[in-house]
Amino acid sequence: MDQIVIKGLEIFANHGVFKEEQEKGQNFIVNATLYFDTAKAGRTDELSDSVDYGKVCELIKDFMTQYRMNLLETIANRLARKILMAYPEIEAVTLEIEKPQAPIPMKFENVSVKIHRSWHTAFIAFGSNMGDRLSYINDAIANLKADMRCEVKKVSKFVESKPYGGVEQENFYNGVLELRTLLEPKELLEFLQAEERHAGRVRKEHWGPRTLDLDILYFDDMVIENDDLTIPHVDMQHRDFVLVPLSEIAPYKRHPLIGLTSKEMLKRLKDSYVTRK
Repeated sequence: MDQIVIKGLEIFANHGVFKEEQEKGQNFIVNATLYFDTAKAGRTDELSDSVDYGKVCELIKDFMTQYRMNLLETIANRLARKILMAYPEIEAVTLEIEKPQAPIPMKFENVSVKIHRSWHTAFIAFGSNMGDRLSYINDAIANLKADMRCEVKKVSKFVESKPYGGVEQENFYNGVLELRTLLEPKELLEFLQAEERHAGRVRKEHWGPRTLDLDILYFDDMVIENDDLTIPHVDMQHRDFVLVPLSEIAPYKRHPLIGLTSKEMLKRLKDSYVTRK
């Protein structure tokens, strides 16, 4: 990915844990690398097709001087998101916040925090089989669209499906959406679980009925396995109510572990039905 690099942007601001730092202020140095495709700007020679790094510097200065924060970590994370939300054409940003006058009672050259943040692509499966099923799903999609950290790119058609897992219950409406998001995997999980709670979901029975079910199928091409979150979704390759809508909006999205595309996984699943018959 192409880059615009801003080095050594000096800003006087009032950040720090100690009262004296917040009252007197000190110099901070900001280094920023902006990742985006410069090909169009290279062809047209028009600033409107590029990123105005002068305005980015102004944004950084305004952010650094308008707010007071204790930690460099907080400054870096919030500033990175500010830049990415203000300039959607920037795919990622690396930020380093230096604090050359940090209150350390010994000789040192510098202290800094450096982070990398980016937009991500996630695929979310949704479903409901209680109450006003379509309303629960549409409300959740609307709330995702309303969040500035998220951009809903595609939504599949809704499909009606029989329950999965053997528990007697009503049929589901299911589907899949593609999401561009600044949220990290755990943050996205927490966001989706909050939406489920807002819809009144109560987790009483495994594979039981639910007002709203939101599952992360993919997050970029990451593979995550821990007690709270498994990505890719552990059982998606066996669920036609996931693979049918996923194949509609992302037929060539490839599973990072299985190595098959959405269409290939769906075909294999359908072939297995024929074989069992």
